[in-house]
Amino acid sequence: MSDLKIKGRITKVLEVEKGTSKAGKEWQKMNFVIDTGNQFNPEVCFQLFGSEKIENFKKYNKEGDEVEVDFNVSSREYNGKYFHNLDAWKVFKATATANPDLNSSDTEDETDSLPF
Repeated sequence: MSDLKIKGRITKVLEVEKGTSKAGKEWQKMNFVIDTGNQFNPEVCFQLFGSEKIENFKKYNKEGDEVEVDFNVSSREYNGKYFHNLDAWKVFKATATANPDLNSSDTEDETDSLPF
């Protein structure tokens, strides 16, 4: 699957969940929600898995920050139902892109006209 990216504002950072796998290994995961600003279904919940990813997220991000999230989609079946995860693997501050003022007289010669 190709890399998926989405931008939004962090609205919730949920508590870290911890446990032990059947193999006896400790694990951690944390969910966070971003608001994309879309008209329909604007909130998207992502999962971070692993203590290193969680610590990096907490170190550089907080509620209210504008971020870009790189993520993967995974699905699994349980008792005839499918469950989906949005697994974030990279979260970073969204960069503001400069929009030049196209109506400025510096960027357009007012004597030029369109050919139609």
